[in-house]
Amino acid sequence: MEVAILEEKKKRLIVELKGANHGLGHALKKELWNDDSITVASYVVEHPVTGVPKLVVETNNEGNPREALKKAIERLKKTTEQFKVELKKVKA
Repeated sequence: MEVAILEEKKKRLIVELKGANHGLGHALKKELWNDDSITVASYVVEHPVTGVPKLVVETNNEGNPREALKKAIERLKKTTEQFKVELKKVKA
């Protein structure tokens, strides 16, 4: 996957997620909403076959959109690791 920053301002970040699918876009959007500084968290795919997901993140005056995205990614990593541990218990 390749990430390209399309727009970066004090309270707004738009990134393109080349090689990603709806699953990642939706998971990031949903996790971003767990941050109190987030005012907009959304993603769009302009064409269902050839479109590249674009993630839009906006924050209030207390947050930085790039930092909010980094924190959301870290939380998703932890959740994924916890899921792997629980899945191994089920397989045993």
